[in-house]
Amino acid sequence: MASMHPFRSDWSDRRAPALDVFQAIASEVLANMPDEFLAMCGNIEIRMTEYAQDEMLDSLGIEDPNDLLGLFQGRGLAQGAAELHTGQMPNRIWLFRRPILDYWAAGEDTLGEVVAHVLIHEIGHHFGLSDDDMEQIEAAAD
Repeated sequence: MASMHPFRSDWSDRRAPALDVFQAIASEVLANMPDEFLAMCGNIEIRMTEYAQDEMLDSLGIEDPNDLLGLFQGRGLAQGAAELHTGQMPNRIWLFRRPILDYWAAGEDTLGEVVAHVLIHEIGHHFGLSDDDMEQIEAAAD
């Protein structure tokens, strides 16, 4: 009869991180950014939810909610974000927990690294950068 291996991982009694853990990770990422970078971010709200709403997906032409890890909504700096207008919604970055968890599980980065990457990517949209712009910046940094 085979004996049981005594190995017990630290994950044996853990669950996937909840939304409040994602909020804490995002807050930590923001707290560690340079002050001049944070000043340019202004009062961006960071929101967490399980998946993007159907309206968000439809507006981007995305069918599978697992394909969207984060989203910037609002007026970026290039569109005059500093000029507030009556009735204007605040600038907001959404992080989507389940797609981020799936992406994390399939890769080799830590969850903190994935959340930081998505958050910084969405802040890039606030600065007026396109996905292509950010890919070029990342490629140049490698």
